[in-house]
Amino acid sequence: MKNTKVILANRPKGEIEDTNFDIKIEELREIKDGEVLIQIYDISLDPAIRGWMNEGTTYIKGIEIGAVVRTFSAGKIIQSKNENFKEGNCVSGLLGAQNYCISNGEELTLLDISSSKISHHLGVLGMPGMTAYFGLLKSGEPVSGDVVYISGAAGIVGSTVGQIAKIKGCTVIGSAGSDSKCKFLVEECGFDYAINYKTEDLNQKLKEYAPNGVHIYYDNVGGPTLDIALLNLARGARVVICGAISQYNDMANIYGPKNYMKIVTARGKMNGIIVFDYIEQWPAAVKEIANWINEGKIKVKEHSITGLDNFPSALKMLYTGENFGKLILNVHS
Repeated sequence: MKNTKVILANRPKGEIEDTNFDIKIEELREIKDGEVLIQIYDISLDPAIRGWMNEGTTYIKGIEIGAVVRTFSAGKIIQSKNENFKEGNCVSGLLGAQNYCISNGEELTLLDISSSKISHHLGVLGMPGMTAYFGLLKSGEPVSGDVVYISGAAGIVGSTVGQIAKIKGCTVIGSAGSDSKCKFLVEECGFDYAINYKTEDLNQKLKEYAPNGVHIYYDNVGGPTLDIALLNLARGARVVICGAISQYNDMANIYGPKNYMKIVTARGKMNGIIVFDYIEQWPAAVKEIANWINEGKIKVKEHSITGLDNFPSALKMLYTGENFGKLILNVHS
C-alpha cells in the first residue's frame, strides 16, 4: 500500500505559500504489535496550524522540516494489532495531513458516529468545539443576562461559542466579514446581532447593541478588533483570548493591545484558553454538545474541500476569510 502525505518543506516567512509544502508518496510498512493502521477520511484545517509551522515550542513543539504537517484528522482502522482497537473502529487524533497513519493508539480517540458525521468530530465535537465549550464556560464564566461579543463569529469556534452562550441565557453579538456570514449568525445560529466589520463601524455598533457594555469578549481575531472590544467592556468583564487570526502571518511584528488599561477600569480580567488543558473533560463535553445538536439547539456548517493536493490552497482560505463554516479537507469518503 502507498501513502500520500503533505510534508513541511520549509517554514513560511509571513503568509503561507504553496512552496512551504511538498506532497510525498511512500510505501506503507507493515504494522507491529500494538499498532493500528488508520485510513484517514477527513482532515481538519485550523488556524493553529500556522503557529505549528513556526520553529520552536509554545504549548506544542513546532513541526519539523520534512515531517508530515500536523493536523487533527479522523478515519477508520483498517488493520489492528492493538487489543484496545478493532478493525472498523472510527478514531481521531493528531494523525496528520496524509491518507494513512500508523499509530500505537496512545493518543487516539474512539468516535461514536451512530448519530453524527465523522467530520463533526473534527469540528463541533472535536478540538474547535471543545475550545468553544471550555473557553466560554471555564474562562468566560457566563451568567444569564450577560452580553457576549465574539469576533470571527462565523467560524466553527465563534459560532459554537455564540450558540452555547444563547443556551446559557446570554445576549450574543458576533462580527464577521460578509453579509452572508452575518445572516447565518442571526438566522441559523440565533445570535441577537451580527456586525459586518468590513462595511460597518464596529465601535459604533457595539455601543448600539451593548449600551451597558460587553460582559464577555471572546477573541478569535486580535489586532484592532481587540482594541475596540476593550473600549466597550462592562464592569467585571471577562476577555477570553482564544486566537489572533489577524496576526498569525506576522507574529514577529504582532499588533499589541493599545487599550489594555480598560481591563483595569472595568475591574475585568483577560485570560487565554488552551484546549488541551481540559482533555480529560472532553468526553463529557462531547456528549453535552451532541445532545444540543440533536435537540436543534446548535447548528453546524461545514465547508468541505476534496483532495490532499488542495491542502495548501485550502489552508490559506482560513487566513483570508474565504471559508464559510468549519473547513474540512476530505481525502476519502
